[in-house]
Amino acid sequence: MYRMSRKEYQGLLKVASEQVSFGIYAIEKGDYAELRNDKCQSMTKMKEMTRAFKQQGFKVLANGKD
Repeated sequence: MYRMSRKEYQGLLKVASEQVSFGIYAIEKGDYAELRNDKCQSMTKMKEMTRAFKQQGFKVLANGKD
């Protein structure tokens, strides 16, 4: 577990979002945040994963195909 300021966290989120072009790059709940590298092969798979995290109460940060 590592503590950092909100500004540091925002910088890490930017880098993480650039590394995952199609998938989930972070989840947040309250003061807890977890950087992830869940790359998805389809929109259906990404929706399944997003739904699973949201059911656990997490806010999901993801990149999708534009």
